[in-house]
Amino acid sequence: MSDRELYKEIDTAKKYNAYKELPDYIPENLNPRMELREYQKAAFRNFVTYFETESLRSGTDRVLFHMATGSGKTLIMAGLMLYLYSQGYRDFVFFVNLSNIVRKTKDNFLNPQSSKYLFREKIVLGGRSVPVREVASFAERDPEAINICFTTIQALHRGMEDPREDALTFDELEKRPVVLLSDEAHHLSAATKADKKEQEAEKTWEYTVSRLLNAHEDNLLLEFTATCDLRHPALKAAYEPRIVFDYPLSRFREDGYSKEIKTLRSDLPVMDKALQALMLSQYRLKLFEEHLLAIKPVVAIVDGKVILLGKARGSKNGE
Repeated sequence: MSDRELYKEIDTAKKYNAYKELPDYIPENLNPRMELREYQKAAFRNFVTYFETESLRSGTDRVLFHMATGSGKTLIMAGLMLYLYSQGYRDFVFFVNLSNIVRKTKDNFLNPQSSKYLFREKIVLGGRSVPVREVASFAERDPEAINICFTTIQALHRGMEDPREDALTFDELEKRPVVLLSDEAHHLSAATKADKKEQEAEKTWEYTVSRLLNAHEDNLLLEFTATCDLRHPALKAAYEPRIVFDYPLSRFREDGYSKEIKTLRSDLPVMDKALQALMLSQYRLKLFEEHLLAIKPVVAIVDGKVILLGKARGSKNGE
């Protein structure tokens, strides 16, 4: 069990004037409508400090951004692609647990017409224009572009078990350095949390990702989640040494970026509470429409709790 806490080591670097500056080309090449918040600038500076400081980088080639939901994790991913491109990386694999998230994320990275497009219309790095391309495999990569393979962890796992000619293969990831970007990274921790035997763990998604990470000595794994359960001893031991930036919901609220939450108690069964929530949600929708407000009510049921949320359509900053 490691007692290392990466983000605290980075905090120490600040005291000794070893904290790196935010490269100008990151904000210059992100969508100008998405002005960087102070904590997002800090997330970039933390990673740059980690990447460019040998003592911090030694011992871990995978880092975790533990950031509250709504804090702009996909915007951080886009900026990190720009930074790592400038460091020589060209190939990126974005993967997540759900295929619908993959579809939405593609739009954010590839469609300049999307309200949530993450990059400036023309990316310029090192004095030359850099395109962003989607690839199914790196056999079709452009050595001058940001090449992104979008997939689910399930498809990634199947591809490693049963390689196909038109899909990403383990052999490709051995040839040159690749950056793996894992959204909703807590889904990877099944083997760690369950404490399975080694032969069982070899069949898990977590093992697949570890195998891909180790395929090349310069591969990197950047994980993003808002819900890493650090109260679990195995997860705490595995993830705490990798947290490069920690920005929990409590700080997100203290900084004024999250709306206040009102809690109402009810002793009704879960399904009755859900029905009440659906009725209230529809009422809110009609009320919003009547006042010409583009807000989409959402009902979430989590561990027996019913949560009513509201999100403005076309909201900015990558979430």
